[in-house]
Amino acid sequence: MGALEPWHLILILAIVLIIFGPGKLPDIGKAMGKTIKEFRQASSGVTIDDLQGKTKPAQDQVEQASEQKETPAKTS
Repeated sequence: MGALEPWHLILILAIVLIIFGPGKLPDIGKAMGKTIKEFRQASSGVTIDDLQGKTKPAQDQVEQASEQKETPAKTS
């Protein structure tokens, strides 16, 4: 017998309905979905700006910084 049998899940759902009510469940689901999406993006190192093309990937920024350090500054 597993810990999450169908009767356990039904009991948990009933308790959640009693506590939050049916009107709040869509908001809770939306918030949980957003949280999971943000967690996955953060754990993979990709940001929303990267997906929209607003910023360069971190590796490109590191390479540019190392190139700037290697290039001596021109003085007059």
